[in-house]
Amino acid sequence: MVEAAEVVFAVKGLSKVYDMGEIRVTALSGVDLTLSAGELVVLLGPSGSGKSTLLNILGGLDHPSVGSFSYKGRDLTVATDRELTDFRRYHVGFVFQFYNLIPSLTARENVAAVTEVAKQPMPPEEALVLVGLKDRFDHFPAQLSGGEQQRVAIARAIAKNPAVLLCDEPTGSLDSKTGSVVLAILERINQELGTTTVLITHNVVIAAQWPIVLSN
Repeated sequence: MVEAAEVVFAVKGLSKVYDMGEIRVTALSGVDLTLSAGELVVLLGPSGSGKSTLLNILGGLDHPSVGSFSYKGRDLTVATDRELTDFRRYHVGFVFQFYNLIPSLTARENVAAVTEVAKQPMPPEEALVLVGLKDRFDHFPAQLSGGEQQRVAIARAIAKNPAVLLCDEPTGSLDSKTGSVVLAILERINQELGTTTVLITHNVVIAAQWPIVLSN
């Protein structure tokens, strides 16, 4: 069992409001959430329900309008932009729907580009082996399938040994079979590395595989 001391994220009364001219859009309202070390959880909800907004706040990419959130006891609500940059760089790995690979770099080089700024990175080759691409080290993105490109993106995210892995619709651009492979890889990484993993989706079939901590 995970002890209370191993709480990674503690979110209390979190709200996010966007001002768009004369229109105020409430993306999040009064969210309370606790995520512990080693958990793999799904945030489930339809498009526009605030899932990405919450993930962006957890990852230090956005600021809440109201409420607080802390990372391992440290209140990030009051963190400076520099502190949030360091938080993202050293503690968080991101996986998005689109792979965002550099076309002119090989799979190995795409992963290495991230490890160069990490404190305790794993070798790019090790990260690629973890996602099942041991025979694709020197392939360019154009030589890889969509599922393989997403696996490179996952390898890039985990190569810096982050404590947290945040995944925003990681199978959204993939067919169901390829998406299942990617999800299985994320689950294995969670089990083997103990990385706290948060995956957001609007797909109830995907969400049924893991615990759901938020729905809308």
